[in-house]
Amino acid sequence: MLTKDQVNRLREPIRFEAELAGRTLRFASTWGLFSPREIDEGTRLLLAHLEVAPAADCLDLGCGYGAIGLALAALAPQGQTLMVDKDFVAVDYAGRNARRNRLDNARALLSNGFDQVPADQRFDRIASNIPAKVGKELLSILLHDARDRLRPGGRLYVVTINGLREFMKRNLREVFGNYDKLKQGAHYTVGMAERG
Repeated sequence: MLTKDQVNRLREPIRFEAELAGRTLRFASTWGLFSPREIDEGTRLLLAHLEVAPAADCLDLGCGYGAIGLALAALAPQGQTLMVDKDFVAVDYAGRNARRNRLDNARALLSNGFDQVPADQRFDRIASNIPAKVGKELLSILLHDARDRLRPGGRLYVVTINGLREFMKRNLREVFGNYDKLKQGAHYTVGMAERG
């Protein structure tokens, strides 16, 4: 059994640094968020295969504490990056992490998928580490909304566990009309679809 002091220490934000997008980023996180102590393997694999222009407008869909979004903001300093999550704790930490890293071109928004993203806002890049248990109904909504919110030539980058690889391939081909497997690692696969 933990002592009261030990429990109180667990309440403190978890702090760590990670090398992402060619720079050292500082993160604070907390228990209950995905991969709170380090950048997970899937996110690292995704970030290694993103192509982002310096002036791109980007979206991190399901941002957690902001790992992907802050990397996008660092890669596209002349663009704007929006980070969205349905978890208010995640959004709070993502916003704080943007300020901590002085990434003024990144902001966090509480949103279930695209439901709070302004209807006229468009993106050049959307990236997501899609949870394994998202469900086919929500995944269908997210993929259709992502396609609608991308500018022509815009790209959606996703990383999923390998068990969802074929499912994702089939759904991206159905929604976007194309799919490119960028990398399959031991546990995760990075895929990309482009809006024509």
